[in-house]
Amino acid sequence: MAQTDTVTRILDTAEVLFAERGFAETSLRTITSKAKVNLAAVNYHFGSKKSLIQAVFARYLDPFTVRFHEALDGLERDYKGQTIPLEVLLETMARSVLEVPAERNSLKVFMKLLGLAYSQAQGHLRRYIQEHYGSVFTRFTDLVRQATPELPDAERFWRLHFVLGTVIFTLSGLDALRDIAEKDYHEHVTVRDLVRRLRPVVVAALQAPLPEEPNDSVQVAG
Repeated sequence: MAQTDTVTRILDTAEVLFAERGFAETSLRTITSKAKVNLAAVNYHFGSKKSLIQAVFARYLDPFTVRFHEALDGLERDYKGQTIPLEVLLETMARSVLEVPAERNSLKVFMKLLGLAYSQAQGHLRRYIQEHYGSVFTRFTDLVRQATPELPDAERFWRLHFVLGTVIFTLSGLDALRDIAEKDYHEHVTVRDLVRRLRPVVVAALQAPLPEEPNDSVQVAG
C-alpha cells in the first residue's frame, strides 16, 4: 500500500509540474521536494526522468487506448463495412477522451502535456507513444482516410495536426476561456459545451477545399 501511495504521489506531482514548467525545466529534485519523497524513491520506481515522463502519459493513454479501441469496434459493427462518417469518428474520439477516468485536473493538464510533447525536444516520448499506442491512432487515421478519400495523404496529415493543435489549445486553456465567456458573453461553459462547439469547426477544417497550387509563372511587375 505504501509503495502504491508513493508512486501515485510522485506521478501526481510530476504531471502538474511538467504541465506548469515543461519537461526540461522541471528537475527530479523539484519533483521529489514537492512530493515529499527522496530521490532514491523516484529512481527505484521509475529508473530515470524519461521513464517518469512516459509513466505520466501512460496514466492517461492506457485507459484512453482501451476505450477508443472498444468504441471503434462498436462503430465498425454498427456500420457493417460501410464508411463511417467523419463527424461520427471525431465525436467518438472526443467522447473517449472525456470518459478517461479523471485524475486531478485531468483533461486540462493532459492537454498541456500533450502540447509540450510536440513543442519540446522529447523524441523519446514520441517514440514511446508511437510504440505503445500507435495502433489505435493508425486505426483512427485509416478510418479518417476512408471518410475523406478526396484528400491526398500529406494534406490529411497536416489537417489532422491542425485539428490536434486546435483541440490542445482550447482544452489546455479551459480556465481562461471560461472566464472570458462568463465575463464577456455571460455564458457558463462546460467541457462538453466546448466539444459540441469544436466538432463542426474541426469537421469543416478536414473537409475544406484543397489549397490552390501556387502559380510560379505569375510575376509581379516591379
